[in-house]
Amino acid sequence: MKLPLSLFGMLPLSVFAKTSYHNIIYIMCDDMGYGDLGCYGQQLIQTPCIDRMAAEGMRFTDAYAGCPVSAPSRCSFMTGQHTGHAKIRGNREYWGRSVLRQNMFGENDDYYVIGQEPYDMTHPIIPELFKAKGYRTGMFGKWAGGYWNFDYPDTYARLPDGNTDTSRSRESSSCSLPNLRGIDCFYGPVCQFQAHTYYPNFLNRYDPEGRGDKHLVAEVLEENIKYSGVNSGSTDYEKRPQYSADLIHRYALEWLDRQTKDEPFLGIFTYTLPHAELWQPNDSIVEHYHRLFPAEEERSYRTDPWSWYYGGNDKHAQFAAMITRLDAYVGEILEKLKAKGLDKNTLVIFTSDNGPHEEGGADPAFFGRDGKLRGIKRSTYEGGIRIPFICWGAGIPRGTVSHHQLAFYDLMPTFMEYSGAFTKREIAAHSLQTLSDSPLKGENSLPLREGREGSFDGISFCPTMLGKDRKQKKHEFLYWEMSDGGTQVIGVRQGDWKLVVSQGKTFLYDLKTDIHEDNDLKDKYPDKLAELIGIVHREHTDSPLFPITLP
Repeated sequence: MKLPLSLFGMLPLSVFAKTSYHNIIYIMCDDMGYGDLGCYGQQLIQTPCIDRMAAEGMRFTDAYAGCPVSAPSRCSFMTGQHTGHAKIRGNREYWGRSVLRQNMFGENDDYYVIGQEPYDMTHPIIPELFKAKGYRTGMFGKWAGGYWNFDYPDTYARLPDGNTDTSRSRESSSCSLPNLRGIDCFYGPVCQFQAHTYYPNFLNRYDPEGRGDKHLVAEVLEENIKYSGVNSGSTDYEKRPQYSADLIHRYALEWLDRQTKDEPFLGIFTYTLPHAELWQPNDSIVEHYHRLFPAEEERSYRTDPWSWYYGGNDKHAQFAAMITRLDAYVGEILEKLKAKGLDKNTLVIFTSDNGPHEEGGADPAFFGRDGKLRGIKRSTYEGGIRIPFICWGAGIPRGTVSHHQLAFYDLMPTFMEYSGAFTKREIAAHSLQTLSDSPLKGENSLPLREGREGSFDGISFCPTMLGKDRKQKKHEFLYWEMSDGGTQVIGVRQGDWKLVVSQGKTFLYDLKTDIHEDNDLKDKYPDKLAELIGIVHREHTDSPLFPITLP
């Protein structure tokens, strides 16, 4: 792939039409750090398309993921809940060596049960809400909200209360899959673990309109399975030609081609770049970075059998090329919208699901990619949860920077408000605002399924996004927790105060004077420490699936 030479035109600050709903495209990449983009200070990696998107839109400095690891962060986005209330608070997988089946794809082994702990079936998620309003919904990339079984692709387990019965994962698929949760068209890995390799044996697909699918299916990558898989440890893997990131992106563009001005659409593009496996087509983008980073100064990564990340001796070049490749994808999406005349009625958001990683040979320190931030993925220090966040579209002031504090659970009410499809009562019912606060109590609203404790935690930042800061309501605090593979972390941000809890131990920082979180102030400010610990105990609801040590 070559970088697009022309990007996209200038957007007028047009007033919204009163008679139509507005389209939304949400682009969330995987494990990109706060400082990985040129518009956030990156010096070594070229990101001209996203930089221009920021110059023509609004760049946020204090935006946060839902969690410092993938599945719960995505759940926070989908459900409008922080991870003290949401069902998913870690990467709980449904696969294992015991379900590995030999020679599933040619001579390649694979798992026939794949996926993560399902989303709560009693709690609505964003695509369900928008589909109920007549939106066409598409999702391309990771799902990570349920599990899928090769043997039972259209058989779904359900308990009487509506929750998926995960004890039956070997004899059914989960009810919480894209085709059952408001998605009209899906293409990508339903399991985020399967996304660890960029040249997989298959991708999942659900496309009744374009392919006649009746349920979620496996699209076998026939050219890939002619060669050894990544877990073989063989260099034969390098012959695989079907690169999943490109396949997913092309499918997303194909779906965009189907969209018209007559029907509103919601596109959720959860691209897997630049996660983990630093391996991709050896094209002009990679060659550019090979010239920039001499081989003798490069970082290597050893591939062992059963590793899900392919090794090589050019990890700096590979990582930088992945981000530039992703940047080109974003440029093509925006060009597509402009070519179809959809740019003036569409909001596009670009962000990352959590902070950067060191997996597969990645080297955050080399790129200085977190600037002044401490911590990486799986940490509630700023580097693990503060993420790039850019909004572009009709009504958004050009070239603006916002310091408004937001988190992924704010996106549900924000999307609802921006779209124009929902009543004030409906927006209030899906946010921290109570129904009694709504000025339109008698208005008809969407039927609400009774959700979990805490219900919804978001506040729409649509006023800020549209340049109306004086009307913006603010959070009293932002909250995160994660229980994943033995790692237990909690975070609270209240103004400039920041509480970090790791394995039950507390640390208190003042971000105004200590953005790197070096100076623990808990002994100096015991009252503030007690106040923030009180927030933790108030916001946390117990979860037998994701136990955590409270401070």
